[in-house]
Amino acid sequence: MTAPTARRTVTGEDWYGRELTGDHFVDTDFVAIDLEDLRTVGTVFENCSFRRCRFNTSVHTDSAFTGCTFAYCTFFDARFVRCKLVGSTFTGCEFDLIQVEGGNWGFVSLPGADLASTVWRGVRLTEADLDRVRAVGAVLRDLDLTGASMAGIDLRDADLRGSALWSLDPADAQVGGAVVTPEQALVIAARLGLDVRTEE
Repeated sequence: MTAPTARRTVTGEDWYGRELTGDHFVDTDFVAIDLEDLRTVGTVFENCSFRRCRFNTSVHTDSAFTGCTFAYCTFFDARFVRCKLVGSTFTGCEFDLIQVEGGNWGFVSLPGADLASTVWRGVRLTEADLDRVRAVGAVLRDLDLTGASMAGIDLRDADLRGSALWSLDPADAQVGGAVVTPEQALVIAARLGLDVRTEE
């Protein structure tokens, strides 16, 4: 029987401005790492943890952070392009001005996250935990929210056009001023129990 591989811990290192292409990290704990202005392309972080790390102004393209945990990290002006974050968990993180373009964030846990100044386009968020998320004025376009948990979510003034809203309970959310398409308005009305008729 093969013994389990011991986890590796990286603490306090300065990775500012590094470029990682095709690297692969498994079972690694990153603590208080400066990842500002980091560039990753096709890089994989699997079952890793990040605690008090700074991802500010970093750019990640076609990279993966699967089954990872992020605790008290900052993502100011970070960008994720076609990345995979399936099953990752975020606790106490700051997401000011983050941009997420495409990719798979299914089963991600973001309860209570403040996404007010963020932009998300074409992202898969199936079965994600978005309970109590504050996304006032955020851009949340063309998202797959199938099966996502959105209890107590605040979507006031958010741009929701093109996103799948069947999992949204408008009676348990704040949606005042949110921008939706006519088709989405019908979905929300149906979720409220209204008898929507397009003909007289």
